[in-house]
Amino acid sequence: MSLFISIEGPDGSGKSTQARLLADTLRAQGFPVLTTREPGGTPVGEAVREIVLHPREMPATPTTIALLYATSRSELVQTVIRPALRQGTSVVADRYADSTIAYQSFGLGVPLDVTRCLAEIATDGLTPDVTVYVDILPERGLERLAGRRGENWLDRESAAFHTRVRDGYLQMMEEDPARWVRVDGDAPPEAVHGAILRALEPILKSERNAV
Repeated sequence: MSLFISIEGPDGSGKSTQARLLADTLRAQGFPVLTTREPGGTPVGEAVREIVLHPREMPATPTTIALLYATSRSELVQTVIRPALRQGTSVVADRYADSTIAYQSFGLGVPLDVTRCLAEIATDGLTPDVTVYVDILPERGLERLAGRRGENWLDRESAAFHTRVRDGYLQMMEEDPARWVRVDGDAPPEAVHGAILRALEPILKSERNAV
């Protein structure tokens, strides 16, 4: 048995820190765990990351960016995530398909049917067992981003953009509440981590009993 857990959240939410903390805790509890990030994790994914995240200005049209993310995700699913799950290794993913829907559709206006179709193709129908959403108000997230090194074009987008992205996540949670866990990201990292562990305990207990 293995678990596929994705961690989502707006920029500045601390989701990458939470993905790392969760993976460390699961390993300490005896779970074999692989971590992934998007875009990235494969030669194709890292090349896409260089294109879509490093520039200070948007590097392409929103639709092109969505296609690039889908390319990276497809390679990651086929060559990394699915093989790990088949071998009994749990996967903690720092972003997954929901990010493209939130950012490219709700944030940048790519039609929802386009990003959802791309998600289905890129993931080959692979959906996380649970998705943790680390929530934070856009204004607070932007405050955190102001002190972050390695600024990219997303960090320079307006508060209105980040509000649309957050609204997109909230809508997806309403549409599929059984898959999502929402935690308050505007707290010390260890407190957020504790909230995530408490929310995931039922599924982790089930996984332990299945071993």
